[in-house]
Amino acid sequence: MTPRQLKTFLAVIRHGNLTRAAAEVNLAQSSLSDQIQALEEELGAELFVRSRQGVVPTPAGAALKAYAEEILALNGEAKDAVRSAAGNAEQSVILGTLETIAAERLAPWLSRFRRQNPDLALKLKVGGSGELHAQLQQGSIDVAFTFDRHEDERFATRHICSEPLVLIAGRNAQLSSFDSLAALSTTHFVATEAGCVYRYLLDTAFAEAGVTPPPIATEADSIATIIRLVAFGTGYGLVPRLAIGLSPARSDIVELSWPGKPPAASLVMTWRRRRVQPSALTLILQSASEHLSPVKPADVHPRRAGSCLS
Repeated sequence: MTPRQLKTFLAVIRHGNLTRAAAEVNLAQSSLSDQIQALEEELGAELFVRSRQGVVPTPAGAALKAYAEEILALNGEAKDAVRSAAGNAEQSVILGTLETIAAERLAPWLSRFRRQNPDLALKLKVGGSGELHAQLQQGSIDVAFTFDRHEDERFATRHICSEPLVLIAGRNAQLSSFDSLAALSTTHFVATEAGCVYRYLLDTAFAEAGVTPPPIATEADSIATIIRLVAFGTGYGLVPRLAIGLSPARSDIVELSWPGKPPAASLVMTWRRRRVQPSALTLILQSASEHLSPVKPADVHPRRAGSCLS
């Protein structure tokens, strides 16, 4: 099994399509098929089958996936260790994060970090939680900042802070004060799709109170889009406070009081465990632990519905 064969194998896993996988690894489709066939002959097992859903892994292919990721990660780690020992290591770190975290939490910290470490190259990639965890597994990013933990012994996770979520409505909506989650459950919400951390926290808050979650008027995969939909009156929203800025409120939305203890999302950073950790990665992990603390401005308070109708 060569690294090139394993990269090709994982590309087919990711895309479930030979044409798209071939484009990713810069091979003709016939060459990609030859590599997969050679890998199957070496292992003595069929790795993929064609179905209506595309090209899907067999049980043998599914078993190989985690090992292929680990072999490629160790291959890259070995190269980094040798370069470091030889004094040729490149001082660079690739960070992956959600759009909300990047704009409101990481930007000030990274600007400061860059001024203090001008020789260290930084790259920031924005994506969804699932996409970021996949990139960690592939080794295409070094650290992921997300609002959910990734339970995998190959990775280390460190809690940064808890980010409060806030209930919002459009300024022109018919606003009410909610004294219970049961009352709030009769309203319509704009939310992320099932499986996303924000949707999970919304559903869990109601489930823990023994209340059926509210109906979802519209699903959106972007917090910024959810805020805009709420502003135009599509429904209520539950979003990170940092997404609506640190001013008392935006002009087009209103922050309402959540009945009971408001939900909060844990901001965590995750990275691959290594035998030899690059100095650049050590530096940025230490800086994140020291400087990515919660922001608690004195002028941020929930705005009551009754005070927003004038």
